[in-house]
Amino acid sequence: LRNRWRRLQVPDNLRDEIMPNNIILIGPTGVGKTEIARRLAKLANAPFVKVEASKFTEVGYVGRDVESMIRDLVEIAVAAVKAERTEEVMDKARSLAEERLLDELLPMKNSKKVKISGKEDIPGVETEDAERFREGLRGEDESYSQTREKIRERLRAGEFDHKTIEVKAAEEPASMMQVFGPFGIDELGPNFQDLLSNIMPKKTKSRRVTVPEAFNIFTQQEAQKLIDMDGVIKEALRRVENSGIVFIDEIDKIASKGEAHGPDVSREGVQKDLLPIVEGSTVMTKYGMVKTDHILFIASGAFHTAKPSDLIPELQGRFPIRVELNSLNEEDFYKILTLPENALVKQYTALLATEGVEIKFTDGAIREIARVATEVNEQVENIGARRLHTIMTTLLEDILFDVPDRIKEKKIEITQEMVRDKLGKIVKDRDLSKYIL
Repeated sequence: LRNRWRRLQVPDNLRDEIMPNNIILIGPTGVGKTEIARRLAKLANAPFVKVEASKFTEVGYVGRDVESMIRDLVEIAVAAVKAERTEEVMDKARSLAEERLLDELLPMKNSKKVKISGKEDIPGVETEDAERFREGLRGEDESYSQTREKIRERLRAGEFDHKTIEVKAAEEPASMMQVFGPFGIDELGPNFQDLLSNIMPKKTKSRRVTVPEAFNIFTQQEAQKLIDMDGVIKEALRRVENSGIVFIDEIDKIASKGEAHGPDVSREGVQKDLLPIVEGSTVMTKYGMVKTDHILFIASGAFHTAKPSDLIPELQGRFPIRVELNSLNEEDFYKILTLPENALVKQYTALLATEGVEIKFTDGAIREIARVATEVNEQVENIGARRLHTIMTTLLEDILFDVPDRIKEKKIEITQEMVRDKLGKIVKDRDLSKYIL
């Protein structure tokens, strides 16, 4: 990631020649391969998409082609940039939305909409009468402005929150999935959905909503008008090409064993289709052409049955950096439960706090949970950190079910003894732990 930032600082003539070093992560399930990539993308504020290698099929077969991952990445980048731009114009959008809401709550009379400029005579009206007419309008305008300001104060104070008004909002079009079945419209080309949306223009629908809902609708509509979508698309494409990250999970599932028949033919075909994308090619999206030369590809797989060498040599060469991750041990589980900002223990504490119950885990209890997770992973199937979810749910299921009706205490302490009592028998009985933990 640091090298990607450095690349953007070098002179232009050299920048295009510096290619990213794609990474292949090898490690058992649940050690955090996907989480590492997702967190890095978040830290770098880079467009990130996670795809399953096993979902793709060779060109010519029914299913998603490999180029769709780049189209998904562009969609994510456009949505992210649009959200940023929306946040920038939100104050102005709220101000405009408030004016629109006041227009709805206090509509102008037709006479007030008559525009009289300068000293021009009004057709069919004598000059003196026209002057009096203008004076009357000015008086009415002042009265209207004063009333409008009073309504504005009451609106901000929330006095109209219970009122309903009629607004016009764009109607959501029917889902393309309903029209084209489970495979969606990927196979019909990137611009097919645009073509359909032009044939079937967006309809506006009038509906009655409360004043706060109307304010939100107007705010979104005004923000949409203030955003320069061409600029959004340009910035999104720049981010994708220079800092986009594609995470290809389950890469070991498309590794063939050397037999050229059955599903192996399609697996090898998917690998060959991946080659030009990973190496660098131009992909057509509905927002324009995207070069994949500088997109970082991170592949991951458990490689239980297959080996990285089972991938075709050309694809192996496209992933020069190989990283092996070790299985998690008891100390790792303890850190996972305590160190992260949103650790599992803190999540359950927050969930029960909503019912007014304060739950506290002693250090001994957390260490015992980590020990049980390690033991069950060794005895049954090693599913890594995902085992913690199962153990925490089993440990707390009675408390989660009984609060607040049957358990009246406002403070509950989970101790090491409680963890042993709840999980001890299940851990010892291997057949039982296979199904429960």
